[in-house]
Amino acid sequence: MGASLKIDVLTIFPGMLEGFLGESMLKRAARSGAVEFRIVNLRDFTTDAHRTTDDRPYGGGPGMVMKPEPIFAAVESLQPGGARVILMTPQGRKFDQALARELAGGSHLIFICGHYEGVDERVRQALATDEISIGDYVLTNGAVAAAVVIDAVVRLRPGVLGGEGATEEESFSAGGLEYPQYTRPPEFRGLKVPEVLVSGDHGEIRRWRQEQSRQRTRERRPDLLHDGKDRASKHEVSDENEDAG
Repeated sequence: MGASLKIDVLTIFPGMLEGFLGESMLKRAARSGAVEFRIVNLRDFTTDAHRTTDDRPYGGGPGMVMKPEPIFAAVESLQPGGARVILMTPQGRKFDQALARELAGGSHLIFICGHYEGVDERVRQALATDEISIGDYVLTNGAVAAAVVIDAVVRLRPGVLGGEGATEEESFSAGGLEYPQYTRPPEFRGLKVPEVLVSGDHGEIRRWRQEQSRQRTRERRPDLLHDGKDRASKHEVSDENEDAG
């Protein structure tokens, strides 16, 4: 396994991430050394007795804005060097699988999680290398959004999910939506597993999966179609895991 991916998350709600990062695949990834997580409490970088991280906006208006001083101090304490400093914001680039793969190829990611009415604009101007949004809606704070990005990124790191190619056939990785999946029992409440999947004919199984992927993409996410053709149709489904238990 290569060098680990360092991920630092700056937030005023560290408890929202501690449990999340300590479970399932993320916990295993950290134990294996594939990734190193560090949750940084922005209140530790305040200088007043009340550990203040927000203030009223200049010009008036509702809500509060996160102050620049604690955020700058926290980022600078991490000695980022070539790190990507990611500001989670509804105004950022829409997060997708392509961006997840791009980030997974890095070595150090620093997430800045806003709250209230957002962060002081100088954080975006002078600190952030990337601005990312996970969708066209507003959350209470950026820690939830950062968790989504972290999960999508870490699972793409080499060795995290086991065998090579484990993520290649998933939705969006192949350019379209994933085909339907079934497991035992072969019949449940009158619903049967398609006969082709239990036929043992790997060629037919591959063709069935490709067609199911194309059909689902056309019906559910036509926005993923490219030049009138399914991008999924260009993807050859691997036989690698077809014999798995």
